[in-house]
Amino acid sequence: MRKLTAADMHRLTPEAFRETAKKPLVVVLDNVRSQHNIGAVFRTADAFLIEKVVLCGCCATPPNQEIHKTALGAELTVEWEYCRHTIDAVKRLQEDGYQVYAVEQVEQSQSLPAFHGGGKMAVVLGHEVFGVQQEVVDRCNGAIEIPQYGTKHSLNVSVAAGIVLYQLTTK
Repeated sequence: MRKLTAADMHRLTPEAFRETAKKPLVVVLDNVRSQHNIGAVFRTADAFLIEKVVLCGCCATPPNQEIHKTALGAELTVEWEYCRHTIDAVKRLQEDGYQVYAVEQVEQSQSLPAFHGGGKMAVVLGHEVFGVQQEVVDRCNGAIEIPQYGTKHSLNVSVAAGIVLYQLTTK
C-alpha cells in the first residue's frame, strides 16, 4: 500500500472550495479559549464542507498564528463570522430557519447515533471546562450527546466537533 500524495487525492483548490455547495450545517463555538481547538474545528469544517463557523465570546478570530497552526489554511477558505454573544448567534440562526442543537450532556439529550436531524442545522460546542452556557442550551431546539463509556465525562471540544460533524454529514 502506497500512501497517497496530495495530487493523488484530487483535493479542491481554495477557489473551487469557496464555489462548492456546502452542507447546510453551521458550527457555533461558545467561548472556546484554545486557539488550537478553534483551528482544528476550521480544518474539520473544511473536510466536511461545512457552511460556516460562528465564533462567539472569548473565541479568537483569524487572522491568528495559533489558529493557523492547526487550521493549516482552512481559516482562509471556510466562511466564518464573529458574534459577541452566543445567544444572539443562536437566535439569528433560528430566525434564518436553522434547528440549533447544543452538543452537551443535559437532561433529555438525544444520543448522537440515534439523532436524526435534517434540513438546516447548527451545532453549538462549548467552553473547554464549562461547556455550552445554560442560557444557550435553554434557547436551543435540543441537545445531542456523544455516548462515552470510560471514566472521563467529556471530550476535547475539537474531538467532539469532529465526531459530531462526521456523523451529521454522513447520515
